[in-house]
Amino acid sequence: MTRAVVTGIGAVTPLSSTAPGTWDALVRGDQGVRAITDEWAHDLPVRIAARVDDAFAEALGVRLLRRTDRAEQLALVAGREAWADAGSPDVDPTRLAVVVGSANGGIATTLAQSRLFDAHGHRQVSPHAVTMLMANGPAAWLSIDLGARAGARAPVSACAAGSEAIATGREMILAGTADVVVCGGVEAGVQAFSLAAFAQARAMSTRNDEPERASRPFDAARDGFVMGEGSAILVLENEEHARARGARVVGVVSGAALTSDAYDIVGGDPQNQARTVTLALRSAGLSPGDLGLVHAHATSTPVGDRNEADALRSALPDPPPVTSTKGATGHLLGASGSLGVVVALLALRDGVVPPTLNVDDLDPAIDLDVVRGTSRATTARHALVDAFGFGGHSVSVVLSRD
Repeated sequence: MTRAVVTGIGAVTPLSSTAPGTWDALVRGDQGVRAITDEWAHDLPVRIAARVDDAFAEALGVRLLRRTDRAEQLALVAGREAWADAGSPDVDPTRLAVVVGSANGGIATTLAQSRLFDAHGHRQVSPHAVTMLMANGPAAWLSIDLGARAGARAPVSACAAGSEAIATGREMILAGTADVVVCGGVEAGVQAFSLAAFAQARAMSTRNDEPERASRPFDAARDGFVMGEGSAILVLENEEHARARGARVVGVVSGAALTSDAYDIVGGDPQNQARTVTLALRSAGLSPGDLGLVHAHATSTPVGDRNEADALRSALPDPPPVTSTKGATGHLLGASGSLGVVVALLALRDGVVPPTLNVDDLDPAIDLDVVRGTSRATTARHALVDAFGFGGHSVSVVLSRD
């Protein structure tokens, strides 16, 4: 039976501009959330975020930087790292696809160009504005960069977009429509408008005086998520194709499920989230007892974390250890699910689970074994990664050691 194996990983996150650097920082328990000191944030109710060091984009060159939005730049850098990590596969371009999801696409460009238009009129709008702001821009630019002609898809499913991209990549491999799929998520939405909008929705932490302690998945004192940015990209490959070229296999995307809650535009439905987990396990041919690790969505919102815990308890009668990296990286929105997949893959590979930061007092309603304090050794062979998005998007991805 055909399997979708992972042969390359790339990531640009608030912790590092590379995947290995991000992984090492997570295992150490490093913190990526900082105060926003820019003048534009002074009057905002939320003045904390997890941002990427601007130096990540230096390798792209001035011309490309002028033509691309920050989200497109993040996807290009992470995608190039993943491609190099996979050994730059020699693949027929018509058998190479790209799938990159995002919640907001080029929102930085949209807001900046709108301000220019309002202040100075239409002649000041950039001729590149359209291709910089479009939600399919990251997928399009990466497909051009790699010469991919089997498709450039762009799931837009809020905070489930990165996971949906990986599930879609797996589907393409199993369906035989591509031999190699470069897939994942990206987000670059740390903007005044975005912070204000989420703050008005009462979804964000307002711990402005202690940013490093603001993102608190599963903690009893959690008060909302912290905005993050970044990109996490995988190279998925038909196993036969990978073996034939002697590629190193990091792990296997062994199962996935995508469902819709049809419940509420913001709140998730624990019953459907549990069903998504069950369907993902079924697609992998596994039972709940086979799982040794869960990377939870766990954004640090009071209701969302409890709902996810209830869903996991429902789908997994004896849940394995659970972790969430959002305590360290903040919530990368459309890239959060793909980063979770990267973390779970490396946890299976290295036999170590990074801690969930800032869980000082585990919520009594969270009946889970949350990995906290320090990293924990694991012998797990299979892991589950959850991702949920506004609009009722539910995605679960199952990963396995090779």
